[in-house]
Amino acid sequence: MKVGFIGLGTMGRPMAGHIIDGGHQLVVFDKVAPPSELAAKGATSCSSSREVAENADVVIVMVPNTPDVEAVLFAENGVAEGLSAGKIVIDMSSISPIATKEFAAKIVALGCDYLDAPVSGGEIGAKAGSLSIMVGGSPGSFDRIKPLLDLMGKNITLVGGVGDGQTAKVANQIIVALTIEAVGEALLFASKAGADPARVREALMGGFASSRILEVHGERMIKRTFDPGFRIDLHQKDLNLALEGARQLKMALPNTASCQQLFSVCAAQGGSTWDHSAMVRALELMANAEIGQKH
Repeated sequence: MKVGFIGLGTMGRPMAGHIIDGGHQLVVFDKVAPPSELAAKGATSCSSSREVAENADVVIVMVPNTPDVEAVLFAENGVAEGLSAGKIVIDMSSISPIATKEFAAKIVALGCDYLDAPVSGGEIGAKAGSLSIMVGGSPGSFDRIKPLLDLMGKNITLVGGVGDGQTAKVANQIIVALTIEAVGEALLFASKAGADPARVREALMGGFASSRILEVHGERMIKRTFDPGFRIDLHQKDLNLALEGARQLKMALPNTASCQQLFSVCAAQGGSTWDHSAMVRALELMANAEIGQKH
């Protein structure tokens, strides 16, 4: 396929690399110069989102937030200006399900198809090509683009219609945030009680409390490695989507709200760009203790 990729940040760069490694022609655009490794593999750099759409059959968007997607698609020299009938737009960003449906309607009116396909797995999953991909869209279009998704992910699910992929991603982010909080509380409790948190984590990995977050982020908490794989400010954005959606649905998400407040504590400490596993720092402030300290 002729594939366009817009947004070559922490996640987009390796994802785009997998597509070109899969033998597809690739055209790319980003606000900053495209990574040299993509150019070395044969990717063609474009000067605008419009130019990407003009030169690709499938356009993938991977940018941080809802306004960013809207700008990529509909601003001057945006994707919409370069589309022609029969092309497909895939938004792999994590944005508002409601806005997603609005964007899709505008793209469909141009004679194209639109799928939302947000991902989970972070930078590690993007580099390994093992992302979980939650897709909303028509079954026919899903079948057409699934070979591309297979290059970037392992667990690929057509959840339902347009917007349902984004809804699944919001649900994912609720679970991830609450599990980070639980792992942080558990390891901090163990540490302050005098146990070796590394050995406690090792013991828990063999039981019912085991999880990918205990494995990866528990180790980050113990080793104090908070360079971002997924930034706190991005997770805050996702939890805002959850809490705004909950208000519209007239339901409560009390523990999601608590996790958002803990992220806000980190942001107040200058931690907006810390990895989201650093939520534990907010818990440590309240405990006047740090995981791994002698107490």
